Amino acid sequence: MVTPTYPGVYVEEVSSGVRPITVASTSTAAFVGQAERGSITEAVRIFSFTEFQNLYGGFMSSSFLAHSVFQFFNNGGSIAYIVRVAGENTATANAVLSDRATAPQATMTISAVSPGVWGNAIEIEITDGTVDPGNEFNIYVYEEGSTTPVESFENLSMVDTASNYVELRTSTSSYISVAVEAANTTLASAEAQGTSTGGGAPTVPLVAPATRLRINVNGDGYQEINLEDGVGGDPGQVADLTTAANVAGAIQFLVRALTPLRASTDATAFTAFAATVAGTGELVLTSGAAGASSSVTVARATPEANNAAGFLQLGVLDSGSETIGASVTRPVASTVAVPRYLLGDHSPTAATGPVISVQLGSDGDPVITDTPYINALSRLDDKEDVSLIVIPGVSSPTLFGDATNYCRNLRPLADCFFIGDLPQDVTSVTEAQGFVGSISPKDSHGALYMPWVYMNDPTGSSTEPVAVPPSGYIAGLYAKTDSQRGVWKAPAGTAAAIAGSTGLTVSLTDVQQGLLNPTPYHVNVIREFAAAGRVVWGARTITSDPEWNYISIRRTANLIKLSIYRGIQWAVFEPNDEPLWAQLRLNITSFMMTLYRRGAFQGSTPSDAFFVKVDSETTTQDDINAGIVNVQVGFAPLKPAEFVIVQISQKAGQAG
Repeated sequence: MVTPTYPGVYVEEVSSGVRPITVASTSTAAFVGQAERGSITEAVRIFSFTEFQNLYGGFMSSSFLAHSVFQFFNNGGSIAYIVRVAGENTATANAVLSDRATAPQATMTISAVSPGVWGNAIEIEITDGTVDPGNEFNIYVYEEGSTTPVESFENLSMVDTASNYVELRTSTSSYISVAVEAANTTLASAEAQGTSTGGGAPTVPLVAPATRLRINVNGDGYQEINLEDGVGGDPGQVADLTTAANVAGAIQFLVRALTPLRASTDATAFTAFAATVAGTGELVLTSGAAGASSSVTVARATPEANNAAGFLQLGVLDSGSETIGASVTRPVASTVAVPRYLLGDHSPTAATGPVISVQLGSDGDPVITDTPYINALSRLDDKEDVSLIVIPGVSSPTLFGDATNYCRNLRPLADCFFIGDLPQDVTSVTEAQGFVGSISPKDSHGALYMPWVYMNDPTGSSTEPVAVPPSGYIAGLYAKTDSQRGVWKAPAGTAAAIAGSTGLTVSLTDVQQGLLNPTPYHVNVIREFAAAGRVVWGARTITSDPEWNYISIRRTANLIKLSIYRGIQWAVFEPNDEPLWAQLRLNITSFMMTLYRRGAFQGSTPSDAFFVKVDSETTTQDDINAGIVNVQVGFAPLKPAEFVIVQISQKAGQAG
């Protein structure tokens, strides 16, 4: 509120109290089933079947997950969560690779990103980096038998603080996971001392003033040395700069005499520094302290006339090469003899070979009971946008009852709906009735469909159609109906034709459906009609409670309570009195009017269609004292015209 202090006009903005309530999504589906690959610990959201294939693989003969997800998107779905289930004793394919030390040790484990046999078909190629081949390396990932890598990770480092650290750069891989071996002790050995090696035999003798170069040991910082200062006078100094050995002696003497610029630098990097001449005549400068970042780098002196690095061929700008201590812990590069390493299936060459050990990937025990599928539903607990749940092709009365129980009692808002399949071998009325009779509890948060449908073999290996469960098709139809008509429209009728089907495994007649549709069975049947094709011809929940007989009523109620729940969070901790109640009435009534105008309710007037009550009658003084405000919302649901009765009679002719 404005506090006036001077004569004049004051303007301020005042809240209208309107906080619009957004209509919640009702068509995000969660699919639970077996897949070739993918996480077995979390539910992952996808937006297309192509994304499913990238993350979870292709079609399997032992699972209908891929078939159902494909038909979900094919029939109108747009967002789905995938929950992968696997048998006990699953294993992730991996290979433990050795470093390049004289006495090789395990340096890293490359694993498939998820458990399963699929990982045994991954091949890894290791090569030198293209930018800094002495220190960096490349990892190329192949699918077995392929000549083109599916993923490439180039110029990787073994230094964990580097931006191109191997674990960091490969963390986005869809195929592999890399773990560097923390117990590797090679970095503490003399082999992990950084070096700077000349590109060839030095040009000697060095002639003043070209006797200077800059040197940086273990990242301490560049310091300039004049090799002439290392000549004569001291027993540790050489006589002249006429030979490579004398030049090496001068460099070693001068570097050992340097004082580190940083207090954190290990002094032995300088005091134990060594300069030698290799068997081929090149100069080799070696840090005195080992470690991942142990290094020796050489730069040109300024002015250019003073530069000795060019004559000595030291430094990367003058044909030399430089390696850090961590380079020795790189995995051994692939060779012509062993061009690729096979995850899970590589035969270890020896305890000291490039592949020290492997673990074979496994899909686990082949027989999976209902329990893992039900337990997997808990991965959806924090996925608030999930509205539909499908476990395609896995059918039992116990599983159906447990799945609807999860939707009704284990979800905090009871906001999910389960779409179930009858087993493929249930093809008669008697078998279907027996299946439904064994379900407990029979709750309105689930619906049951039959029969299975045929689709063209997506793998192309057979010219004959394959039978698949209908739930994936149905979930897609739910999503399409919600989008085109609204959740209050029953997902059935001549407009609910299923796309991507070539036929039904069994065709039921009107009489047969008449024995399955009514209470207490409520089995929704897919029928085939000449004029409409293959359509969903049932819209009932499995419950026998007449108030919640229809799928559209249950899902409309879910929509309303979820939308209101999310839309009035602002009311928590507001003063609990009439101003708050009035705002709640205003906002919820506005939301219900939006649905009413879209045709969601019965009634010719809003008062006939719904009510919103928040006042002193719903919230007593005792409620106020307890911090409670009670909101009552009622609606007149639209019920589908399930039975259309036409009465025909003859009209008596009139006498002329």
